[in-house]
Amino acid sequence: MAILKFRIYFEEDESVYRDVVIKHTHSFLQLHEIILKSYEFDSKHQATFYRSNDQWKRGKQVTLAVYDEVEYKAPPLLMADTSIGSEIRDPNQRFVYLYDFNKGWTFHIELINVAKEENPKITYPSIARTEGIAPSQYGTKGLLGDKFADIEEKYDLSKVGNGFGEKDADGEDAISEEFDESDEDEE
Repeated sequence: MAILKFRIYFEEDESVYRDVVIKHTHSFLQLHEIILKSYEFDSKHQATFYRSNDQWKRGKQVTLAVYDEVEYKAPPLLMADTSIGSEIRDPNQRFVYLYDFNKGWTFHIELINVAKEENPKITYPSIARTEGIAPSQYGTKGLLGDKFADIEEKYDLSKVGNGFGEKDADGEDAISEEFDESDEDEE
């Protein structure tokens, strides 16, 4: 059984990538799930894979479901019904993965290794390597929800405190009187 190692690059920053290992008999649905897990994304949105060439041109489509709002050039394959091995045409096969059609999260997937034997210590599919900080799926505000405004108010750094950010008449940093007095007490 062939074990495929794919490198999944975040399109906007190729220094951010994840390596995953998966059996060639696994489906694109399992690849979709391990990619989301590796980037810590939820699975609430639409997704599709495109078989690709060296220039990342999108070809045959393998989609999570047939979406009414999407125009297809040819009928797409379904992730759950399509094995990864059936779509590999090249030893350096590439795919483009698009997740959440509204946000347009795009990842470039490249086959980087094929092993003939599986490692008995690994449960496939599996994340083999993580490089770089993954983008936040919903941004900071999405993670904190309604509490974001409270945190902004509590830690409002725009107000100037004693001795911080104050300038004297000459434009030099001013030191507050409280600070000067405390220095004299220590001596």
